[in-house]
Amino acid sequence: MKPREPFTPRELVQALMRWWGRLTRGLKRPAEGPEQVLQPATAPPLARLPHQMPPACVSVVIPALNEAARIAEVVRYAAADPATGEVIVVDDSSVDATAALAAEAGAKVVLSSMLGKGMSMADGAREALHECIVYLDGDLTNLQPGIVTQLAQPVYFGAADLVKARFGRSGGRVTELTAKPMLKVFFPELGTIAQPLGGLIGVKRSLMRRLTLESGYGVDVGLLIDAHRANARIVEVDIGSLEHDSQPLLDLSLMANEVSRVIFQRARDAGRLHIDQISAMYETQRLAAASLDYVLTRRRSRTRVLLLDMDGTITRDRFVVALAQASGAQRELDLLLDGQVQDAATRSEAIASLFRFVHRRQFEKTAMELPLRDGVVDCVRAARRAGFMVGVVSDSWFVAAEVVRRRIFADFALAHVLHFEGDVCTGRVQLNPAFMASGRQPEAPLCKRHVVTRIRQDHGDPQVQEIWAVGDNLNDLGMLQEADRAFVIEPKLPSLSRQSDAVTLASFADLEAHFDKVERGGNVKQLKPLGAHG
Repeated sequence: MKPREPFTPRELVQALMRWWGRLTRGLKRPAEGPEQVLQPATAPPLARLPHQMPPACVSVVIPALNEAARIAEVVRYAAADPATGEVIVVDDSSVDATAALAAEAGAKVVLSSMLGKGMSMADGAREALHECIVYLDGDLTNLQPGIVTQLAQPVYFGAADLVKARFGRSGGRVTELTAKPMLKVFFPELGTIAQPLGGLIGVKRSLMRRLTLESGYGVDVGLLIDAHRANARIVEVDIGSLEHDSQPLLDLSLMANEVSRVIFQRARDAGRLHIDQISAMYETQRLAAASLDYVLTRRRSRTRVLLLDMDGTITRDRFVVALAQASGAQRELDLLLDGQVQDAATRSEAIASLFRFVHRRQFEKTAMELPLRDGVVDCVRAARRAGFMVGVVSDSWFVAAEVVRRRIFADFALAHVLHFEGDVCTGRVQLNPAFMASGRQPEAPLCKRHVVTRIRQDHGDPQVQEIWAVGDNLNDLGMLQEADRAFVIEPKLPSLSRQSDAVTLASFADLEAHFDKVERGGNVKQLKPLGAHG
């Protein structure tokens, strides 16, 4: 028999639609009622739980990023509940007064160990003194009394391991159009959850410490699925109405992609995903996050930009060298680095091919373990307080630059994109168009200079007024020359400062002094070099 030809894209879409329809037609409608246990009951039913809890037996954790407008109100609300024993605010490196206002309102404030809500939630679980934890959002308002007790009761009295808050008649657009339909297909056991993306939960501390949480918008649905797969008893509790800030439309698009990616990934891990083509959706989401167009949509009226080189500037070591050491490709990499390949694109593609079959986790682990240069996190915070949008610009790969970006609490990362299939590197790299010259530019076809040019050409309102750049090596020269103000830190070439007309920094503390002056109201373009060493 002649083998069947591969599906065309149109045929694949039609097959997926037929498959989706067959599955969704067989699903049951959600059960009614304000509370429901999704796992078989092995403890007292909720209706039989004691109405009162002992005082001060719950840890309330509030992950927060730039929530100065409402954080004090939420902290005071949580502290007023008799069940609350402590309020912990995990500050995700806010540049406003979130941390100070939370502390003033009576919370214990800790700095998140890494950018992202998932890490903040994990940090809160590690800090919590009580086995029963309630998570609240930092932008809530007009809460009805007693929500902390409501979410904590089933956990404290042993009726549940995870409690999800149910509020309002329906969820937001991403909940209704993305999360719920996908859960009904891949995890129908969770298909009746009213608010799968809601951040208000009660949970056992021991359960939270066992789970690995997502960093982005998929953290809440990932937690829900992982708890279910860990045989946790999941309960919903109706807390009435709820008010919080809505997400901008552009954020909703990324949120939908991230939620989809998390559900697809969990479905695959559970053996419930059998269409390999869908895994390409994750690559599409990563490509979107790595694009300059997406970065510029998140500028949000900021007119100053700081660009930081990664290898040798943010980190002392080169990522690709560390990865080669970890994956046994050191000798092959040395041959490429010592060779005569001058074209940056050709070299990038050749190096990428060395890491074919290396798992994504190794890339991320290596990026997590790269030593950061002293003072870089404080410097980034100072820049953001001064109104700068801070980005990591790297000739390396986005899978690593994004991890480093989150470690230093920067706003974005720009780098080339490695392709993965099933979380395994294919050895293929897609060069980021932000590094490429336009048709009217005679410069080298692949250069960080073009990143500066394209940011300056952004037509968003207001216009970008000032771009600063920091580098350490010859591959940063174009970016340094094109920037309005340039800085070099421990330059690999003694002449780099002179060629780029840059200020030489002994450390990031020198650069931080510049931002402190900007924050005090100095005119950026008129600032004179501070702490220059060359």
